[in-house]
Amino acid sequence: MTALSPSAQTTPIVYPSADGEPVAETYDHLYAILTALEVLKQYLAGRQATVLANQFLYYAQGFPKLRTAPDVMVIFNAAPGGRDNYKIWEEGQVPAVIFEMTSKGTKDYDQSFKKTLYEQLGVQEYWLFDPKGEWIEEQLRGYRLRGEVYEPITDSHSQLLQLRLAVEGKLISFYRQDTGEKLLIPDELAQALQGEILARQQAEILAAEERQQREFAQQQLAEMQARLARYQERFGDLPEA
Repeated sequence: MTALSPSAQTTPIVYPSADGEPVAETYDHLYAILTALEVLKQYLAGRQATVLANQFLYYAQGFPKLRTAPDVMVIFNAAPGGRDNYKIWEEGQVPAVIFEMTSKGTKDYDQSFKKTLYEQLGVQEYWLFDPKGEWIEEQLRGYRLRGEVYEPITDSHSQLLQLRLAVEGKLISFYRQDTGEKLLIPDELAQALQGEILARQQAEILAAEERQQREFAQQQLAEMQARLARYQERFGDLPEA
């Protein structure tokens, strides 16, 4: 048997965090990734969970070439916050939910290699979203692990996230199962904030106008009382009616 050289034994294994490839195929795919990332981050804030986007997922210790880069992945029972990459053996948790923003060009890879890999890793839910509708007519397709095999999700509900998923244009929209409330995307949050600011400004203007009217009325009353006092000093009390 050939012994390993000391240099071979001590050379650290490098797990790259980037490969120089673009984050997404098109603007629509990128926007779908970023909005899903931000919405789910806000939704899971304060919980022991993290949401990562387009970062390498390493699943075999010692084999840095065995990796994939899910568009969006949700990991429960993991420390919140970002990572340069995600190594399953270090974190101790497999992603629970993965979203791939698919296209005609990635169809075969997403439907074959990734689907099989995620089954084998034990990813509980796998969602494919086709923002351009290039090969998924309904644009959104989900799978849930039953035993060791994926089965189609027929009701568009994520059991793990407790959210209902819906297609709105070229984005996935998320609705809470308990209240039906929509989780707002950043643009909608900005609009809602602007609406709140405008409503608060209008309320402040109305309150200022009411205060001015009240102060004017009090001033008018004070002036009338002063005139009455001067009249009484000069002519005595007013005659009774």
